[in-house]
Amino acid sequence: MGRWARYCKKQGVDMIKKEQELQKENHALNEAKAQLESITNRIEGLHSKSDKIREEALEAIHEDFLEIKTVLTYEILLCWGGPACRIVGNLDEYKQPETAKLEYQDWGTYWTEYPLKRQERETLLEYAQQFYFGE
Repeated sequence: MGRWARYCKKQGVDMIKKEQELQKENHALNEAKAQLESITNRIEGLHSKSDKIREEALEAIHEDFLEIKTVLTYEILLCWGGPACRIVGNLDEYKQPETAKLEYQDWGTYWTEYPLKRQERETLLEYAQQFYFGE
């Protein structure tokens, strides 16, 4: 095989790897978007005039997560594997969330922050504030 053929073959392999990485990132991005939609629906339920809907929303929030971690920060793992999605942020002196970011990843990719609008960030923070992070 000549030098040009080897170069083309190498470039083709690199292009395939890049395409696979992009597909994984898009897969994880779509999962983060779906998790954010679910969170938004839960928080809307908390603001309902109906006691039953508020109770159902709070119960659903408490059943959503896979894991919660706390130190000076917190992490709410919403789903894992490929793709994975989590909420992370800082806790205040009363161990209540004061910030919230939505992050996503897929197998072999790094955690990436999901771009949130101001209202989405506020919704995410309110969602995180529904949990107790004390001891």
